[in-house]
Amino acid sequence: MTGPLEAIAATLDAEGGLVAAAVGPPPVGTPTPHGDVAAAGPGRAPEYAQIVEAVREGHLTHAAEWTDNPVRPQPRIVTTDDPDLALLVGDRLYALGLARLAELGDLDAVAVLADTIVLGAQAHATGAEDLAEAAWAAGAQAVAQGPREAWTQARDSARAGDPSGASALRDAARQLARTGANAP
Repeated sequence: MTGPLEAIAATLDAEGGLVAAAVGPPPVGTPTPHGDVAAAGPGRAPEYAQIVEAVREGHLTHAAEWTDNPVRPQPRIVTTDDPDLALLVGDRLYALGLARLAELGDLDAVAVLADTIVLGAQAHATGAEDLAEAAWAAGAQAVAQGPREAWTQARDSARAGDPSGASALRDAARQLARTGANAP
């Protein structure tokens, strides 16, 4: 069975060109927790795993270019050492995921992922790796369950620079996960 990252790499490879030359398959067994969470939501298609992981990979690719922080998660399918090409590939990954969501008509999920990208960029710009990871955990749950009040409040808190923003996002992720676990 092809996992989300393998499918994304195959899609980009089939497009050809510079982007295709800058990606490869992920290491065997690479986890895709954010995509798995998003695809497990009520009424969500398995394609949501690919969508969320494409956007996540774009985020990781852009974040990797900002610093050599060894703690920061690294891209899993982007293989180029050329920083300009890596940014282009990151942009293509963002576009791939968001366009697929728009094709599905899930504008709420487009908005959630756009907010998640912004929160992640804001966090990386200030060296707040914990905030970036919390944003992705909550964002994946909000895609799965819908952007409920827990997501909106935590997002707004983090966006405003509240020192407890990462904690609020982690709490929102847990609350949204419980919502999904209690769904019929």
